[in-house]
Amino acid sequence: MPHSTIDLTGRHVVITGGAGALGTAVVARLLAAGATCHVPTIDDGPGPHTLPGAHYIPRVDLADERQVHNLYARLPGLWASIHLAGGFTWARIEDTTAAAARAQLEMNAITCLLCCREAVARMRTRATANPGEPGGRIVNVGSRAAAIPAPGLAAYAMAKAAVHALTLQLAEELRDEQILVNAVLPSIIDTPANRASMPDADFDRWPKPAEIAEAVLFLVSPTNTLSSGTLLPVFGRHV
Repeated sequence: MPHSTIDLTGRHVVITGGAGALGTAVVARLLAAGATCHVPTIDDGPGPHTLPGAHYIPRVDLADERQVHNLYARLPGLWASIHLAGGFTWARIEDTTAAAARAQLEMNAITCLLCCREAVARMRTRATANPGEPGGRIVNVGSRAAAIPAPGLAAYAMAKAAVHALTLQLAEELRDEQILVNAVLPSIIDTPANRASMPDADFDRWPKPAEIAEAVLFLVSPTNTLSSGTLLPVFGRHV
């Protein structure tokens, strides 16, 4: 089924990191498919990336267990949760501190774990209230760096590898409940910030946010009835 026919009308979706470059593309694509998008932000709002129709929820620390619980608990019946929030660092092993490693684990893996846990609770509540439509969809964001090693990424790759492991674990744990859990694994994404930091790179080889958004759309859609436990490479031509 072509993505253009995917209809998410009436379905509530959380998108963490939804105010970033990738997140904005994902939120825009889901809004176009009719989804009701709930976008937590760590500050007062998305700033210049505001999208009409999205519900922004300010000042949510996704590493804070109580705040994450409160975020999900006040939502109506939840169909999908997409976890794009995270952080990046580059350092060779001799310069990698314990504090930096812990920060990467918290920003990438702990936030993902807490959001997955609360999303599952809300999906179960929705399924109980609507027995004819069980299940739900979770999409995490991993990284090429955790699948294909590169120098200087020990702390980041370790944290993203934890996201990959969590995705596979939950896919198995939730299979009988029809909650499908997958992850997309981007390489360097074609964003203004990445272009500015690597001005001599071949930008055409990088995946575009809109392209990754299409993959996410399929994975969260009711059209996807089979794929769970997939770590989907979205590398562009960065191989």
